[in-house]
Amino acid sequence: MSSPAIRGSGRTGWSPGFLVKLALIALVDALGVYAVLAAWAADSWGLLVAMVALLLVANWAYFSKRALPLKYILPGLAFLLVYQVYVVAYTGYVAFTNYGDGHNSTKEQAIEALLVQNERRVEGSPSSPLTVVADGDSLGFAIVSPEGVVEAGTADEPLAVVDGATVSGGQVTALPGYEVLEYAAVLERQQEVTDLRVPVSEDPNDGSVRTQDARTGYVFTSTLTYDPASDTMTDTTAGVTYTPNDDGQFEAADGTTLPVGWRVLVGLDNFVTAFGDDRYAGPFGKILLWTFAFAVISVASTFLLGLFLAIAFNDARLRGRRVYRTLVILPYAIPGFLAALLWSGLLNRSYGFVNEVLFGGASIPWLTDPVLAKFAVLGVNLWLGFPYMFLICTGALQSLPGDVLEAAKIDGAGRWRTWRSITLPLLLVATAPLLISSFAFNFNNFTLIYMLTGGGPRFDDASVPLGHTDILISMVYSVSGLDGTAAKDYGLASALSIVIFVVVATISALAFRRTRSLEEIA
Repeated sequence: MSSPAIRGSGRTGWSPGFLVKLALIALVDALGVYAVLAAWAADSWGLLVAMVALLLVANWAYFSKRALPLKYILPGLAFLLVYQVYVVAYTGYVAFTNYGDGHNSTKEQAIEALLVQNERRVEGSPSSPLTVVADGDSLGFAIVSPEGVVEAGTADEPLAVVDGATVSGGQVTALPGYEVLEYAAVLERQQEVTDLRVPVSEDPNDGSVRTQDARTGYVFTSTLTYDPASDTMTDTTAGVTYTPNDDGQFEAADGTTLPVGWRVLVGLDNFVTAFGDDRYAGPFGKILLWTFAFAVISVASTFLLGLFLAIAFNDARLRGRRVYRTLVILPYAIPGFLAALLWSGLLNRSYGFVNEVLFGGASIPWLTDPVLAKFAVLGVNLWLGFPYMFLICTGALQSLPGDVLEAAKIDGAGRWRTWRSITLPLLLVATAPLLISSFAFNFNNFTLIYMLTGGGPRFDDASVPLGHTDILISMVYSVSGLDGTAAKDYGLASALSIVIFVVVATISALAFRRTRSLEEIA
């Protein structure tokens, strides 16, 4: 009788390859189930459906003998759907919403936030002995009611009666299901304790318990009350009633609105703002022109310099070509964000190396003058980009068919004629797709602009934080408010992102069509 190990490795057993595949599928399924559960907990139903679909397809593809091609393309296809298609689709959705400051969440969350933000201590309400407790990582309160009943809760769970609690000197000292925090632990999390609100009940209109000294709790209720039946918010102190409007806010009859709103679809409003609002339309036109100029000049300058050096170092008569080639590609070996940051220091007006050493202590505003800042951006990008062009041009030149060049020489063509009619067309066939990708990269070269100039110097006549060296992608970053210089407006930023996508896609499509014509000529 054979042993299990022998049976497992025999013809009728599972092969090592199958076991490896089974282990990989188990790992993928485990990660997928984790993602499904996380989406379930976050109420992200679209993501949940997508992950379930991907899991089913993955299991079918890797256990079915009829899906051999899909076994190889499924990982790339999955990443494409998650990191490209989903991102573009979600950006497109956000572009038609008012997502931003004051409209960050759903209507239910906005109602809860309004009630919490307008809480006031109930006048004449009794104080209750309070103890700070913890439920895992979440803080909570345990209070002793005037009747001697112990209730406990957290920010997510309203107060509920807890049996079996130990009370000493009017304070809870032990509580089943909770950890009673020592005084030192309370001091370490003092800000969390004073900010904590524990709901009195499931009804947010009943208010919440808060404390300032971690020993005494008071009931706070909101000056706003929400009526689900009429879908209205009422200010009990002023007697004003607010109703939902089309912009995702509660609005009174006189037009005043409450500060917290929710996300709603606004149609083409963001696109109208981008092209019609003077705050954005004026800077947008200037930035669009500069973005095109920056991308075109960057591609042209880096390509021409890289091509010149490639031709020079491709000459067999040049000694030390390997050393020169190594030195030329050194800038390419430095991370782009770090190189831009270094150049920002080198070009500093007060203490930069360029002014202090090369110009004898001059005070040239390389990064603060609108014109010089643009030249500085183009110069630094040339320094960063020409090694890449040098590499691809060197490869293209070395791959040119020698018999064609030899035939041209035999036919009496001179160097210029050979270069213009044979070498350059063949070179462009090989490098044109890379030039297109370089244009797309420079069109969205956020790292260089952000690290070198930060988009500055700022426009004098603009009411938004945009500058002379901003390109469209850095404008999107500023408009989004992620840098803290403006209110967050993700809807408008997404609309501008869609514009960038359309522009780059259109230019790339036209350029690739031109590339095909070059191939036909060649």
